[in-house]
Amino acid sequence: VHLTESGGGVVQTGGSLKHSCSASVRPFNDYAMAWFREPPGKAREFGAAIEDEGTQPVYADSAKGRFTISRGGFRKTIALEMNSLKHEDTAVYFCTIRTEAKPGYAVTSYDYWGQGTQVTVSS
Repeated sequence: VHLTESGGGVVQTGGSLKHSCSASVRPFNDYAMAWFREPPGKAREFGAAIEDEGTQPVYADSAKGRFTISRGGFRKTIALEMNSLKHEDTAVYFCTIRTEAKPGYAVTSYDYWGQGTQVTVSS
């Protein structure tokens, strides 16, 4: 399974960015997809996830009200729209797949990872 990520970049505080992630194949019958992020000098943390059907997104508290995760492309792709960005959103963002229909919140819940894309929010 190969995950291709796009998006990221440098944006000013209060700005917006959109990430996209696509799986090379539909690898499993049922799988959740998610975004995690790794701020500088910190551990990787949960950001947002969506279950196999793409109808029930879940978010970290830090993302609620600002980020939107969506699923499409025959359920092989996900997008993360980030609005009202803050300096503390600066991180490497990772797309990931869990080989179960429902999402998890821990890094260890996921099985395949993209290479990550850098997001830098400047003040």
